[in-house]
Amino acid sequence: MDEERALYIVRAGEAGAIERVLRDYSDKHRATFKFEPTDEDKRKKLCEGIFKVLIKDIPTTCQVSCLEVLRILSRDKKVLVPVTTKENMQILLRLAKLNELDDSLEKVSEFPVIVESLKCLCNIVFNSQMAQQLSLELNLAAKLCNLLRKCKDRKFINDIKCFDLRLLFLLSLLHTDIRSQLRYELQGLPLLTQVLESAFSIKWTDEYESAIDHNGPPLSPQETDCAIEALKALFNVTVDSWKVHKESDSHQFRVMAAVLRHCLLIVGPTEDKTEELHSNAVNLLSNVPVSCLDVLICPLTHEETAQEATTLDELPSNKTAEKETVLKNNTMVYNGMNMEAIHVLLNFMEKRIDKGSSYREGLTPVLSLLTECSRAHRNIRKFLKDQVLPPLRDVTNRPEVGSTVRNKLVRLMTHVDLGVKQIAAEFLFVLCKERVDSLLKYTGYGNAAGLLAARGLLAGGRGDNWYSEDEDTDTEEYKNAKPKEELLKPMGLKPDGTITPLEEALNQYSVIEETSSDTD
Repeated sequence: MDEERALYIVRAGEAGAIERVLRDYSDKHRATFKFEPTDEDKRKKLCEGIFKVLIKDIPTTCQVSCLEVLRILSRDKKVLVPVTTKENMQILLRLAKLNELDDSLEKVSEFPVIVESLKCLCNIVFNSQMAQQLSLELNLAAKLCNLLRKCKDRKFINDIKCFDLRLLFLLSLLHTDIRSQLRYELQGLPLLTQVLESAFSIKWTDEYESAIDHNGPPLSPQETDCAIEALKALFNVTVDSWKVHKESDSHQFRVMAAVLRHCLLIVGPTEDKTEELHSNAVNLLSNVPVSCLDVLICPLTHEETAQEATTLDELPSNKTAEKETVLKNNTMVYNGMNMEAIHVLLNFMEKRIDKGSSYREGLTPVLSLLTECSRAHRNIRKFLKDQVLPPLRDVTNRPEVGSTVRNKLVRLMTHVDLGVKQIAAEFLFVLCKERVDSLLKYTGYGNAAGLLAARGLLAGGRGDNWYSEDEDTDTEEYKNAKPKEELLKPMGLKPDGTITPLEEALNQYSVIEETSSDTD
């Protein structure tokens, strides 16, 4: 009934009446995502009628009402089949200011029309294969990049940027060809990185270092949403970027990694939004060549170095291990390097472990990232070893028992998900410089058996990668307990099927054999 009334007015009414009836329809169906199949034909005709209205010279408010209803109707895939034509797509491109190369975004009154047009395009492209093909034909990705450049440093048009970026994300998700076009032809990597710089209001203090205001306000909801969409689009653009071939590539990835470091050190308007922001930053960092991740840490300034020295002098002399890592003015410092971003990643990883679900999607990306960082960058590995595997003092409880990060990771080494337990074990193995004896000290033989068997290291030794030699970190508690631990103890089956030390099992079988011989 709603569609019939709206269709009648759209076909025969004047702009004011059309605006009123479509505003009523929009208010009523704003949260509608499932539609009655019986009214499908009426919705198709209403879509066609709205496009005919949009090509006319009508007030901006009427255009917005038309586009709002079109956005709602475009949630229904079946309705889009007859209305997704090249002509109709071009109408939306024109309204979204995607056809005008030289036009600047000066008329604020047009912004709602641009935003609603972009929203419609997002729905239509997502739900229609025909629209996806037309997007390639109309070179939509290039037009979206051009609109982004018009939006540069214009904070009051965040909604336009947000839905422009969302549409870029969808296109690059649905078409691998567009990923390549964005990366090379359209210079998507520096363009999208600049969008992030603008969203975070970054002020550079050095080539790859930005100023961090720990007491500054959180990002606004609009800035956070814009940044998340840019991170998702960048992920698609860089998804195959494992190797750096040119110096210019290396520089671009380092700038992006520096922006992502800044992202990890700021917060969104809510805890959930901050986690979403950081989660997308972690995903994107996984695409950065590992050689470019050195910018996640940076040397201290002269002032910070002086503060660190003061803090170290304040620590008791018997706290030698703890002196390696200090916290001064909210800055995590290790060996003269600022480790704030790595510490945020470590905390993020622990929160994902504590959630207890969706480990493959939520936990493995950050674990993989920390593993690769540790393997390639010595200072990062030593800092993480200090945080995750500090000198062993508790030698009475099993490694998987407790609430420390080490205990939680050791428990994951026997997780039912093969991918999860492999990356957890790999992370700890790398922190131990791929030395079997060191891994066993912190995890126990049973927990490490899977990784050692897969690498052919059950008899001991070390992995293939080379690591520098560190000083001995064995505590007195561990040195005293080490001779009594019996980490490797051969076991066998008794005749009744129970497990017992191998020597005892063999003795029992010998007794049985002798008894059988006497009987014969």
